[in-house]
Amino acid sequence: MRPSERLATMLVRWRGAWFPLAMVLLILGLLIGRNLEFDRRIESLYAAADPVLLEYSESKSLFGGDEFVIISYDEPELLDEFGNLSDPARGRLDVLRERLHAIPGINTGSTQDLSSASAPQTISIDLSTVPGFVKPLIEKQLSNFELPQDILHDLMRNVLIGRNDVTTALVLRLQPETEAAMPRAETIARIRDVAATTGNEFDREIFIVGEPVQVLDMFRYVEDDGQVLFAVSLVLLAFVLLILLRSVRWVTLPVLVVVVTIAWTQAILVLANAQLSMVSSMLNSLVTIIGVATVMHLAVHFRDQAGDDFESSLRNTLAAKLPPILWTCLTTAAGFAALLASRITPVRSFGMMMTLATVLVLFAVAMTLPGGVLVGNPRQAAPKGVSGRRLTRRLTAATDWTIRHRVRILIAFFVVTVFCGFGFLRLTVETDFSKNFREDSPIVQGLNFAETPERLGGAGTWEVNFPAPPELSEDFVKQVEKLTTELRDQFTNDDGTGEISKVLSVSDGLNAVPKLPFVTQNFERQLHVLTQVQPEFLPTLYNAEAGRMRIVLRAPERQPAGQKLDLIRRVREVTQNWVDEELGERFPNAEAKATGLFVLLAFLIQSLLSDQATSFFLAVVGIGMMMLLAFRDWRTALVAVAPNLFPIVFVIGLMGWVGVPINIATAMIASVSIGLTVDSSIHYITGYRTARANGFDRDAALRETHASVGRALVYANLALIAGFSVLTLSHFIPLVYFGILVSLAMLGGLAGNLLLLPVLLGWTDRDAG
Repeated sequence: MRPSERLATMLVRWRGAWFPLAMVLLILGLLIGRNLEFDRRIESLYAAADPVLLEYSESKSLFGGDEFVIISYDEPELLDEFGNLSDPARGRLDVLRERLHAIPGINTGSTQDLSSASAPQTISIDLSTVPGFVKPLIEKQLSNFELPQDILHDLMRNVLIGRNDVTTALVLRLQPETEAAMPRAETIARIRDVAATTGNEFDREIFIVGEPVQVLDMFRYVEDDGQVLFAVSLVLLAFVLLILLRSVRWVTLPVLVVVVTIAWTQAILVLANAQLSMVSSMLNSLVTIIGVATVMHLAVHFRDQAGDDFESSLRNTLAAKLPPILWTCLTTAAGFAALLASRITPVRSFGMMMTLATVLVLFAVAMTLPGGVLVGNPRQAAPKGVSGRRLTRRLTAATDWTIRHRVRILIAFFVVTVFCGFGFLRLTVETDFSKNFREDSPIVQGLNFAETPERLGGAGTWEVNFPAPPELSEDFVKQVEKLTTELRDQFTNDDGTGEISKVLSVSDGLNAVPKLPFVTQNFERQLHVLTQVQPEFLPTLYNAEAGRMRIVLRAPERQPAGQKLDLIRRVREVTQNWVDEELGERFPNAEAKATGLFVLLAFLIQSLLSDQATSFFLAVVGIGMMMLLAFRDWRTALVAVAPNLFPIVFVIGLMGWVGVPINIATAMIASVSIGLTVDSSIHYITGYRTARANGFDRDAALRETHASVGRALVYANLALIAGFSVLTLSHFIPLVYFGILVSLAMLGGLAGNLLLLPVLLGWTDRDAG
């Protein structure tokens, strides 16, 4: 008795123990898996040694991080007839700020708004050199000191006040997540609630933007939509399976295998202290593909040869299908294991998770299928329907057409491959992070409002930083002013339409301090007054201890792909040239750095793509080695890989021709796709070899394989494409693209395995005549 027959006999004989054990482990898995956490840190999507991440982390430690939430709205009564902040507008700003400050997780000492910035303050400076007859006048002025409104408005233009003198904003600085008393997600949710409630009360529509909000929404949509859409897709998939298979049992069993596998995987991840991430959001979807495809092959084979002895039929099915199922799982696992070579922790974790889940599919099938098929009335698992016979006839006809047109098929696949290959040259990378959200989402609506030129012009906060002396001098500040002016001249326009909407430096704050009569306006006194008027201004721009200073920039988040990266590069170059010319003697070999969440998000896709070529190469090699072990023939291994490369070239090339940019979900599509179709090739080749071993000639073996394995492939693909169509309803655009591209990859794999693979098998069949 062959090993597969002994294993099949054991599984069927002990099904009464395996199935209950699987259900107990399912319940335990669901209970433990509830504790699986989601890593929402955008930093986790970078390799630990990535220069972009290192510069961001350094700036965060030096200047406290710029996790700003911008709350903006139109205030028709913002300024009075004299150009000052009106009392009604001030009152509304004060109410909104007070309500926001009641939310945990906000650094209340760093909040910026026009009302606070223009509020009179008491200034303390040395007046010993002032003549006595004017001293009372100056003391009175200092006891009710405020920056002149025109100077204040110019300083805060495109930050707290729009160019239209109607839009105003509050800028909240979030506390570091490790210090906050409330989770970041809850803090931002509370901010949105306060903004909505206050907006209704004031009859104003209040918008909320900022990189932390975008990052939070990304993870929230991925997590929430992923769970909801997975449940909905399983229901739709079950409905399609019911139509195709006419059996409730064969609808329930694939869904059960998927649920069991996911529950076990998540439980093991919890026990291993692993976390889900943005990348691993595809886990459930990919397990669904592997699980449903695996069960479909068993279902079709069992239904084809089921007689009165269902137990014997199931043993024969398992004996015939367990070897290819074993190899498909191991081969798919080898493909995903290639992701372990990535430098990015979430990508490595995703590779580990999918490798684990793929192996667990094998155990889930072995423990649940025998008991599930034979429980109750087994006849319900093998109903006879006309749909199977019709599809068999059509597949047989397709086989005859394939046999007659072998050369034409090869030419057609070659032409499509070459055409799609040229599409690689047209691929673009999406760096506009807002393109990940639908146009009607709150974050996009907020950006559309805030980033219009007449309002704030831009909502993306970033910086350039450079070396600075341990003590500020007037000469150094004048040098910084020169750089500030150069950045404005090159990247900003007076109408707010420039590439950068705001440039803010230490020199701007010092220049805003007005002169006092009879008081010597030396540099130290300017610093002293500025520190009292705007306590947060200097510390956020200058770290004396570390000897580093920065200029804060605002730029539109909604920029075309590539333009944002080019802007960052040019700003860095301008700053580096200034450093070399102005600071070269004092700070030899000093480096200018451009960083911030704006920059981090811009380079995100490039980070995910950085080592995908290596991972894909390792995946192809690993899968090829598994094919070689499975079939013991190098030509068959090469032939088996070819149909699985075609859908990758087809999908990625089509993206280039259609103009679909590479985003978060599509960044790893090549490494993922090859694991989606490989099982079909193994089942097809195994079926073909079995038919040849049973005495069929080459063409007859192809017809037999098309009628059996081919039917399972068609059923699985139709069901899964229907299930993944639900992803098009996601709020998160990358999930929409993922659903569409996975469906296209599966169609490409189906075409490759039903058309290209049969043609190529003739080359490996040495006995064909």
